[in-house]
Amino acid sequence: MRNKKWSREETIIAFNVYCKVPFKQSSKSNPIIIKYARILGRSPSALNMKIGNLGRLDPALKEQGIVGLSNGSKMEEIVWNEFHGNWEKLAYESELLVAQLQNKDISDSIELNHFNRVGLDKDAVVKKRVNQNFFRSTILSSYNCKCCITNLSIATFLVASHIKPWALDKENRLNPKNGLCLNSIHDRAFDKGYLTIDVNFRVKISPLLYEKKLSEEVSTFFLQYDGRLINMPDRFHPNREFLDFHANEIFLG
Repeated sequence: MRNKKWSREETIIAFNVYCKVPFKQSSKSNPIIIKYARILGRSPSALNMKIGNLGRLDPALKEQGIVGLSNGSKMEEIVWNEFHGNWEKLAYESELLVAQLQNKDISDSIELNHFNRVGLDKDAVVKKRVNQNFFRSTILSSYNCKCCITNLSIATFLVASHIKPWALDKENRLNPKNGLCLNSIHDRAFDKGYLTIDVNFRVKISPLLYEKKLSEEVSTFFLQYDGRLINMPDRFHPNREFLDFHANEIFLG
C-alpha cells in the first residue's frame, strides 16, 4: 500500500465508489471498499477516509445533518465540481479508469454475445451498458438496496427505475435524482402509469387498479400502498420536477 497524494484519476474512482456505497455503510470492512482499495493499491482505511472527505461536499447529506470528514483536499473539490451533475461523464470515465488499473478492456465485464449483429456499434453499446450498470449501482446504493415502496431488499428483484423515461430525457438518463429503487412488479406498474409518486413523495395508485379492487392480489400488491410516503434515499432525492412530469404525463389518473 502507498501513502502518497491522491491523483485526479484515483479521486475520480473514489467518487465512483462514493456513489456505489451507502454513506452510512461506508467502512474499511465494507466489501466494496475493500474491492476498490485493492484495485487502487490503497488500504481500505484510506479509501474509506476519501469517501468521508467527498461526503463533506454533498449538499444532500448536509440537508440531513450528515457530515463527512472535516478535512479534505483541493483535488476532491475539483473532481466533485467537474463530475457532480455530469453523471454520464463520471460513469464512463471512472469505469474506464478502473478497467485500466486492472489491465483490462472496459468491455470485459459486459456481455458481448449479441454485439456482432449487423449495424451495432460495439463501442456505443459498451458505453451504454457501462452507464446503465453505474446508474443501477448508484440508485440501489442510495436506497440501501430496498424498494422505496415495499422495503423489499432482495437485490435480484430490484430495478433502478427512471422517473422521466430513458427515451424522453437524454440529458437526465444517468441523473440519480431521476431514479427510484423499485421491485420489478412496481417498476412495471410505474413505467405503465398504474402508480406514481407525487411531489410530496407519496404513492398514488391509478383508479384503473381500484376497478379491480375485488382482487385480493391487487389489494396486496398495490392498493395498500396508496397514500404512503416512500422510503427516501440517503442522497439523490428524487427531483420534484421529474415526479411532476410522471404524474401528469404518464400516470393513468
